[in-house]
Amino acid sequence: MKKGFIVFLFLCLFGFGSLPAQDAGGKTYRYQLETAPFPHVKRANGYSYKEKLYDAAEHYSDSSVLVYVPSVFKPDEPTDIVVYFHGWHNSIDTANLKFKLFEQFASSGLNALLVCPEAAKFAPDSFGGKLEEKSGFSKFIAELFAKLKNDGIIHDAKPGNIVLAGHSGAYRVIAYILFRGGLTENISTVFLFDALYGETEKYIHWLESGDKKFINIYTKDGGTKTESEILIEDLDEWNRPYFKTEDDAISAAELQKNRIVFISSKLSHNEVVEKNKQFQKFLESIKK
Repeated sequence: MKKGFIVFLFLCLFGFGSLPAQDAGGKTYRYQLETAPFPHVKRANGYSYKEKLYDAAEHYSDSSVLVYVPSVFKPDEPTDIVVYFHGWHNSIDTANLKFKLFEQFASSGLNALLVCPEAAKFAPDSFGGKLEEKSGFSKFIAELFAKLKNDGIIHDAKPGNIVLAGHSGAYRVIAYILFRGGLTENISTVFLFDALYGETEKYIHWLESGDKKFINIYTKDGGTKTESEILIEDLDEWNRPYFKTEDDAISAAELQKNRIVFISSKLSHNEVVEKNKQFQKFLESIKK
């Protein structure tokens, strides 16, 4: 199936602009935000990788942000959100289809909104655009929440707890948000799905800033094993408690017991988000 057709199909399903569409027991809204990761001046001429050019028009011009509102959502003040970033060679639409993000989110029963900003689209690029800039994330949330309030989805334009989650190349944008994006006091949790390729010092700095929750699932051949084990060694040296397991069937209750969790998975790189409903279980582990 061609990428263009997939995008068209999802536009039909989810609606254009901010019009809601029914999906997985809730509603989905599609916004175009000035503060979204792209377009960005550093990708104005596209990006070359292994002698192939990924042009700006196709890969770096989409300012879309999907917001999924589950049927269980009750607008509290402030509003909790989960921000999910897709990895290389994907888009917000194909990632949702491939990993059943909305379905898993709905099944978790979490009283929060799922926010999916478009990253580098169908490109081998981890650059996070405007969200890598100082206060870029806080500006993004402010614009998004203003639109959500205007559409009557939330009552107050003030964020509560924020979860950052991402697969594969999403490690970079999450790291920069933690480092200088703003709203650090709100970011309570990070989920990495075979994504710890680098920028580890930024994650450590965030972990040391308070009572934060961190779940990192990694694979043998996904390229994140070495960096994950280095972080584990550092925690050992600093006498910081953590939990490590090779049990892919770990329950949400077990995940809930520990603040820092490493899962050495036997699954493949693209199975760690949905194969065992990992995203759903991780979300269930932070339910109040």
